[in-house]
Amino acid sequence: MKEQRRHQRIRFNVLPQVRIGQYGVVGTGELENISLGGLMLRTELLLKVGQALGCEFVIFDSPLIDMTAVVASKIGDRYGVRFQAGPISEALIQNAIDTALTTGQASVLSINDLQGRKVMRIAGGLNGGLRNDFMHSLTKMGVDEMDLSGVTEIDSAGLDLCRIAVEQHRVGIVSPSSCVRALMAA
Repeated sequence: MKEQRRHQRIRFNVLPQVRIGQYGVVGTGELENISLGGLMLRTELLLKVGQALGCEFVIFDSPLIDMTAVVASKIGDRYGVRFQAGPISEALIQNAIDTALTTGQASVLSINDLQGRKVMRIAGGLNGGLRNDFMHSLTKMGVDEMDLSGVTEIDSAGLDLCRIAVEQHRVGIVSPSSCVRALMAA
């Protein structure tokens, strides 16, 4: 099954903080994932679906990103938010995403069909923050191979996920990046 979203979701191992406000009520939350089109946040603030809000956040060392968005969905204390971003905001978000992926502070996991085989591709950090998506892909979608060529940082939790995939689900690893090879050899 291929990701059907317009923009890829970027997940974080350490969740950045987001400051939000709607109708004069201001609060904070944690940014669970982000794409060029929007973000998923967790907050105790009660937001109104379908209504605009202001949000500002920093993705690790990025400049402050401040924009208007619309609350698109709510599940418990999680909200899906769609950006109303202009070209400058989009450029700031893209640069922040690129930097977070390059430094391994964020991750992208996707499943692709390649000639009848399901390939899980991971870019950025391979860490415990991917555990839910990783395990769902292994157990519910079925994965034949993992392409780890885009992994820029891997920790012991990420290595444990690889071991589970290989030993318990017979998944092959193709194109491991240099940091993956180094940790596997250690």
